[in-house]
Amino acid sequence: MTHSQRLLAAALAAGALSTAFANPLAKTECIAPAKPGGGFDLTCKLAQTALQDGKFITDPMRVTYMPGGIGAVAYNTIVAQRPDAAGTIVAFSGGSLLNLAQGKFGRYTENDVRWVAAIGTDYGAVIVAENSPFKSLKDVMAAIKADPTKVILGAGGTVGSQDWMKAALTARAGGVNPKTMRYVAFEGGGEAMTALQGGHIHVFTGDAAEAYQQLKAGAKIRILAVMNDKRLTGEMASIPTAAEEGFNVEWPIVRGFYVGPKVSDADYQAWADAFGKMMATPAYAKLRDERGLFPLAITGAPLDAYVKKQVADYRKLAEEFGLSTKPAN
Repeated sequence: MTHSQRLLAAALAAGALSTAFANPLAKTECIAPAKPGGGFDLTCKLAQTALQDGKFITDPMRVTYMPGGIGAVAYNTIVAQRPDAAGTIVAFSGGSLLNLAQGKFGRYTENDVRWVAAIGTDYGAVIVAENSPFKSLKDVMAAIKADPTKVILGAGGTVGSQDWMKAALTARAGGVNPKTMRYVAFEGGGEAMTALQGGHIHVFTGDAAEAYQQLKAGAKIRILAVMNDKRLTGEMASIPTAAEEGFNVEWPIVRGFYVGPKVSDADYQAWADAFGKMMATPAYAKLRDERGLFPLAITGAPLDAYVKKQVADYRKLAEEFGLSTKPAN
């Protein structure tokens, strides 16, 4: 081997070594699988702020919006095109898991990515415009029962999505056949919220934290009920539960992140460790509370097991409503 060949070999070896030991947290990106303004956006921005404030990342995290199929486009992009993008995390929610359970992400399943961290939980909520004649969930259900065609419900997701499921479960609890609901699907919670305030829909079955953030930002809305077994704490403590209104519906919404299937064990663990340490700090608890999210901190293998169980439970629920659980073509 000549001197120049030895130098080239050394340079290539050094490059391979630096790649092998590259820090996935050095240059980071969070993909929010929807347009700005919804729950995925909230999730990414919470991680962006908390990771940087806690000095777990040095450079600001970039937030990228990738709408389409309520998470399907982002999921397929990561699995098929960027499976080893170690610096990229993608936001997911309970709605993502419900869509996976119904085969809405195409040929890919819950086994095709690496689940990194759950950083909080939200709960379903029933929301109306500030000037709505509906003053309670009982009012909404009475109107739907009287004439389902006169109450337009809407949310960020098609039939079978988690927002549709919240409406369907509430209708069923009130003795209304979910198939008779008038339901309008939007690409994300942000669009549905705009339609609600514009009078294009009458009721939005969304997420409590997302709605509360919009309320604090000046949105002309009212939250009628939250879908939890007990009232939420803090600033949302005055909002009744659906059960208090006579409708036994619970819908917790996990929020977290996954990475591509070919991200190395070391890089995956680096993310899991960073999130674990971040969520153990009082500063993170404050940021999470400010966004209306509630404690749920699971990382690594325990999260993987949690996700698999949730997807299995959602498959059973989908079958109860006569929804397909086969992969979409």
